[in-house]
Amino acid sequence: MENLRHSLRQLAQIEVDVLIEGETGTGKELAALQLHRWSRRRSKSFIAVDCAAIPDHLVDELLFGERGNGGRIFDAHRGTLFLDEIDSMSTAMQGKLLRVIEERELPATGTTSPRAVDLRIVAASKVNLVDRVANGTFREDLLYRLETVRIRIPPLRERRVDVPMLFTYFLKEAAERFEKPVPVISALIEARLLSDPWRGNVRALRNFAVQTVLSLENGPTEAEDVSLSDQVARFEAAVITDALQRLQGDVAAVADLLQVPRRSMYDRLQRHGIDAGQYRHS
Repeated sequence: MENLRHSLRQLAQIEVDVLIEGETGTGKELAALQLHRWSRRRSKSFIAVDCAAIPDHLVDELLFGERGNGGRIFDAHRGTLFLDEIDSMSTAMQGKLLRVIEERELPATGTTSPRAVDLRIVAASKVNLVDRVANGTFREDLLYRLETVRIRIPPLRERRVDVPMLFTYFLKEAAERFEKPVPVISALIEARLLSDPWRGNVRALRNFAVQTVLSLENGPTEAEDVSLSDQVARFEAAVITDALQRLQGDVAAVADLLQVPRRSMYDRLQRHGIDAGQYRHS
């Protein structure tokens, strides 16, 4: 998460198009939105388009604009256009999008002249587009234009140290939404957070947070003198300890496994009072 945030902050200040890859539910749209919020375009529109949800016969009208309509691309003028599941776009529409990217201009229609567009395009895919190029379903020239910068968002199973922070955020979000108290993270919940492979990634974790909040009837069932930050710290320590046990105290390997910079991992060990040496086999 720290590496991803750092990359997004740097990219936000650079005017290039971006390709984000990651499994379903990893938070690709959230990453694109954060890019927008940190960029100079933050005061303009962030337009999200689910390419897989647009019927082929409506793509021209909804995306590029037909019959005098501006289309979603024009709606993103001076802002950011997020194209989710771009791999689902037909090759004909890919060609039309390529022209927009190269010329930064919407083509003329029967009722309009060509229109200049100033926008950043952030595309996302849950599949490897190189494979799609190989089987002929995705244009190689479009991929080259989109992948000026490529970001891969790892699934949660590859960055388990992010689970406590994300779960805490989603708990607060759900509690505020449903006007419920923020629950204490019980031992049962902690065990689930540690053991679940989170195949649905961030989306599944958010759903679990909502379920946890809505399961409360009379507020937290445990003592309320345990702060949420203390609960998160306890769980983060448990994630790190579990990884140290599995990797026999190899801090570098643990840092790689949990997708945390090594310096940050040593800081966390010190903060939690964890001695990696006790997990090394003699």
